[in-house]
Order: sequence, then structure tokens, then C-alpha cells
Amino acid sequence: MDTLTERTPRVVSAVKLLRAADRRKAGRFLAEGENSVGEALGSATVHEVFVTAAAADRYRDVVARARDLGVRVSTVTDRAAARLSDTVTPPGLVAVCDTVDVTLDVALSANPRLLAVPVGIGEPGNAGTVIRVADAVGADAVVLAGDSVDPHNGKCVRSSAGSVFHLPLARERDTGLVLDTVRDAGVQILATAADGDVDLDDADDLLAAPTAWLFGNEAHGLDPEIAARADHRVRIPIRGRAESLNLATAAAICLYASARVQHRAPGPIA
Repeated sequence: MDTLTERTPRVVSAVKLLRAADRRKAGRFLAEGENSVGEALGSATVHEVFVTAAAADRYRDVVARARDLGVRVSTVTDRAAARLSDTVTPPGLVAVCDTVDVTLDVALSANPRLLAVPVGIGEPGNAGTVIRVADAVGADAVVLAGDSVDPHNGKCVRSSAGSVFHLPLARERDTGLVLDTVRDAGVQILATAADGDVDLDDADDLLAAPTAWLFGNEAHGLDPEIAARADHRVRIPIRGRAESLNLATAAAICLYASARVQHRAPGPIA
């Protein structure tokens, strides 16, 4: 089998998928590394796997699985692998996958009880972490509202640790439409706010209902007009000297609080 170089047309086409515009045009993206490629093979449409000779030996189980599934596996040079990667130390294993995002209506079609709705999230690492947390707590979907990062961004995919393949992801630039659609689905909207009217520690009765959590931009938080449209604004108690929490941490606290209440076993009937 020939080893493909950075000049091979298939490699050149795949490298273009590192750019958001080319991902949108092709409807494909790159998943990189053992974890992401392994999860992609189980949950997504994978068109090709590129692997260096060293990585083929290191990740032999993933490569064997790809071949068993009928996915084309192509050996590439280290230089080609570096071009296919946006990391400092490329793992030498990359899959070309169909994009995984769905429409807002599809994301909300299964009577959701818990949604994560980052609004205007710009940092792909934070976006991936929120997706990973939402997956871990059993959320029904993640909706990236407003001017948010592409969930197919390489750093986002890696930060999600494969969770981009596990639950519905929707993107909708019109945040107002997101709020209207969520509310029409019978889901209450909660927003995190330092000056919120409800303390998270006292919100168990509130959290038992189907809930969509709004999380604001890393730098500026939620736009006041968006926060005002929530059914309740919830504050996370901070008892130490930290001024605030970053977006991913706040999301983890709130989503786990909702999951704890929603999945709590009912007590004995008196």
C-alpha cells in the first residue's frame, strides 16, 4: 500500500477541513486521536482514516476496527499527519467524518428534560468541556446559541473526549428563536447570574422540572436582554474569595445539580 504525502489530493482535501468554511461546505470534519476516532467509528459516518506507520502500531485496535467496518484506512507520512493536525504533537491518527450537528427541532424532538444552552461561547475548549459534561450528566442535547464556536473545531472535538458523537448538538444563531422553541417544548429556562433571584442550593423543587440552562459568553456573560427572558436567574453560591467561576465550571455545577434532582430515586410512600 502506498504511503500518502501532504501533496496527495485526498490529504490536501482533508487538510481543508481544518477551516470552518470548508467544513460547512463539505459537511465533513476531522476527528483526531485514539479516543475521538474510536468514538466516531461507533457513532458517526466515517469516510476515511489516515494513520502513520507508528500510529498504526500504537492504535492497532482502532485501525483494525475501522477496517472491519469497511472504512478506508490510508497510511500517511509524518509530515502529512502534521498537516492534518492542529495540535503541537500530532497523534498520527485522523478520521474524516460527516458533521454531527442537527437542527434545533431535531434536538428538541424527544421531550427533553435537561438541555445545555451555551450562548455566544467562543472558546472551543470550553465548548467541548460543556458538551462532555452534558453527556456525563445524561442531558438530552446541547444547543449552541448565538455566535458560538463550531463544535466540529478540532480543539472542541478533543475537549469533548468523544462526547460530540454521543448526544444531539444543534447550532442556531438566532438566540431568540432558541428560547422560543425551548419554551414551546415545555422546558423552563434558567440562567446563571451572580445577582440571581434563586440560590442554587435552594432550587431543588425548581430543578425537578424539564430545564434548559443558559450559560453566557466567557468574557461578558449573558446579555441582559437574554437573561431577562429566562424563567428564573440562578446564582451559584461562592463562599470563598473567588470573584467568579469560569463558564465550563459553572455549567458543570448547574447541570450536575439538575441531574441529581431529576434522577433522584423517589422516597418511600407513607
